[in-house]
Amino acid sequence: MNPRLLIAGLLGVVMTGYIYSVPDARLFRDPAMARILFTHVPSAFVASIFFVVAAWAGLQVLGKGRVLHRARLHAAVELGALFAGFTMATGILFSRVQWGEWWHNDPRQTSFLIVLLSYLALLGLRGAYSDPEKRDKTTAAYAVALLLPAIFLTFIYPRLPHVAQQSFHPSTTIPKGELDTAYQIGLWGNVAAFLILAFFIYGLRVRQELHSRALENLDDNLADSHHDSPDSRVRRPVAVRRED
Repeated sequence: MNPRLLIAGLLGVVMTGYIYSVPDARLFRDPAMARILFTHVPSAFVASIFFVVAAWAGLQVLGKGRVLHRARLHAAVELGALFAGFTMATGILFSRVQWGEWWHNDPRQTSFLIVLLSYLALLGLRGAYSDPEKRDKTTAAYAVALLLPAIFLTFIYPRLPHVAQQSFHPSTTIPKGELDTAYQIGLWGNVAAFLILAFFIYGLRVRQELHSRALENLDDNLADSHHDSPDSRVRRPVAVRRED
């Protein structure tokens, strides 16, 4: 068994038991369901990291364009979008449980929704190209172009003073260490578990993409060699002796 998968699994089991053993959070409408933050925050953390990884791989693709960089690019975009979707889903659930509605038009909800839709649009755009070269270059360019807006909408815009006043989300709780110690341990322990698992999946996806591209190249080479092979040429009978 892969050591990273084993570590992630053991850490996940330990943290699952831990987060259900900590006391219910006070000052919440549903104190028990405040535990959603143990999956919501780590998901957002992992998604943000993969957005950065995708942009870095995109720069590499636009530069050297090695196959490994292309595989890393597509894997990072997919995992970033996946964890962003999980972030949005858990955030909507938290909103319903703690604030009474699925959607509040909260600035942080809205800004992260824009980020999620941007990366989903990137996945859709990627699928529009049948030519691998155009698909890779376009994906790379958009991954690089989306990074700064994603950082702004995720980390800067929600914390602007006039925006933070309109938001239900606390802006200083985690950065200033205002969480209870037990909840801090649960939060950062889950961040570690999510990261280990996510990068294990990322490695698998990169290898799968490399194998897929190798098989595509092999098929193309076989097709070309078959097309150029003398055995594949049309033969016509040739008379070697004229009959009397």
